[in-house]
Amino acid sequence: MRLATWNVNSIRSRIDRVEAFLERHDVDVLALQETKAKDEQIPLMGLQALGYEVAAAGTNQWNGVAIISRVGLGDVQVGFPGMPGWGDPLAPESRAIGATCGGVRIWSLYVPNGRKVDDPHYVYKLDWLARLRSAATDWLADDTVLVGDWNIAPRDEDVYDMAAFATDTHVTPRERAAFQGFLDDGYVDVTREFTPGPKVYTYWDYYRQRFERNRGMRIDFLLGSPSLASRVTGASIDRNERAGQGASDHAPGIADLA
Repeated sequence: MRLATWNVNSIRSRIDRVEAFLERHDVDVLALQETKAKDEQIPLMGLQALGYEVAAAGTNQWNGVAIISRVGLGDVQVGFPGMPGWGDPLAPESRAIGATCGGVRIWSLYVPNGRKVDDPHYVYKLDWLARLRSAATDWLADDTVLVGDWNIAPRDEDVYDMAAFATDTHVTPRERAAFQGFLDDGYVDVTREFTPGPKVYTYWDYYRQRFERNRGMRIDFLLGSPSLASRVTGASIDRNERAGQGASDHAPGIADLA
C-alpha cells in the first residue's frame, strides 16, 4: 500500500495536480490538508473516475482536510475526541479527519499554526496537540498513521536558518516537546530514515524565491504506530511537486507499506 500526505493549499485550485500526482505515483491513499473548501465544493468527478472515494471536512475557505482512497474508506470520523475549538464562540475547526483504508487507520491532520508566541493561537496550538496526543495513545496498538502538516520543525536541521526563526513559532521548545511526546509514546517518524537531512524540507514559502534557494522547513510528517512503522519499506518527498506554475507551497510525503 502506498500512502501520501500533502498540504495542497486549495484543492479547487490544484485538483489537476492532485489527480496527476495520484496517477504518477500510483497512490492508494492520499491525505490532504488546507483544502480550503466546503464538503460540497470538493471536485469529485475526476477522482471518482480514477477509482477513488473521498471523505472531507471543510466549513469555509480556511483549513479543511480530506482523505482520498481506492482501498476502502470506512469508519470516517471528523475531529478527534477532545479536540478543542477556536473563535468566539468556540467552535471546532476543520483540522482532523480519520478513516480506515485497507486496514490502516489514517488521520489527516492540519495542526494550528500558532501565529506568534504571544498570540492566543499559540496556546490553542499547544492545547490542540496535547489533546491529540491524549487521544492518539489509544490508537497505538493498531495500524495507525498520523499524517499531515504539523506546523513544527522538530530539529534545527529542519529549518534553513535557525537564526531566522529565533523568535518565531514552529521551533519553540514547547512545540518541539509536544511533537516529541508522540515519539516518546511510541509513534515513529517513518519518512526520516529514508529521507534524512539536513537541507531536506517539505515547505518553502512563496516569498523571495525560497524554493529556488532551498530555504525551507520540514514540517510535514507521517507518524506511524509501532506495527505500522514496521511495515514501511520506503519513503520519499516529492520535491518536484513544489516546482512549476501554480504549485502548493508544500511538497507531498510518501510512504510504502509491505
